[in-house]
Amino acid sequence: SSSLTEAKEFVKRLRRQTDLCNMVKTVRALLNNNSTVTVLRSGLHAIFNEKSLDVTKDLFQEKFRNPKKRRKNIQLKCLKNFITSLTSSTDIRDLLSCLSSDLQTFVIKPSKSKEAFKDQASDFMLKWNLLLSNVGKILTINRTDSFG
Repeated sequence: SSSLTEAKEFVKRLRRQTDLCNMVKTVRALLNNNSTVTVLRSGLHAIFNEKSLDVTKDLFQEKFRNPKKRRKNIQLKCLKNFITSLTSSTDIRDLLSCLSSDLQTFVIKPSKSKEAFKDQASDFMLKWNLLLSNVGKILTINRTDSFG
């Protein structure tokens, strides 16, 4: 039974690795296309300029939390840093390094304990997923050329 459990875990990890490899191949191909990157960047900049993410920003306000614990919207900072790093012919490792650096700065270093880290990391992931979902929806609806 323990071998079966280990085999199932191995299969899960292998699937996840395969999905990541396929995603990296796709992103690399897109990053090598100058016009695609230019259109994507302009679409992402337009989202910020048009204030399309205001609804999402409101969700990050954390109005119900203690004001002393209120944190700046680190997800938007990370996304803006990512967009700044996004240029044609950018290596995907550079983009991942940018995100890794932001996570180190905003999530990992500020954590005082293991519990605090778990809370901050889960809070970040929840809001990051929400932000990226909203960006994807806005690009799909309003900026189909950028989304492609």
